[in-house]
Amino acid sequence: MGPLEVAVVLLIALIVFGPKRLPELGQSLGRGMREFKNSLSGENEGSDHSEEPAELEAGKPPGAATANPSSQPQTTKKTT
Repeated sequence: MGPLEVAVVLLIALIVFGPKRLPELGQSLGRGMREFKNSLSGENEGSDHSEEPAELEAGKPPGAATANPSSQPQTTKKTT
């Protein structure tokens, strides 16, 4: 596949998808190819996607820091 064929394919993609969606499609294609290569080579097994943000825990607002329970003062209620 020579440079002329690549230019023709890119021109057709530009006409079909438009200039606004072309970068998004390129990123999506690159991400898919990277994930495919990683799955073939066995890299990143057992680890989640490091590029994606971590899932938020239920009941905690975004940006809330996870506190270590041993560092917080514990208050106990005495029942009599």
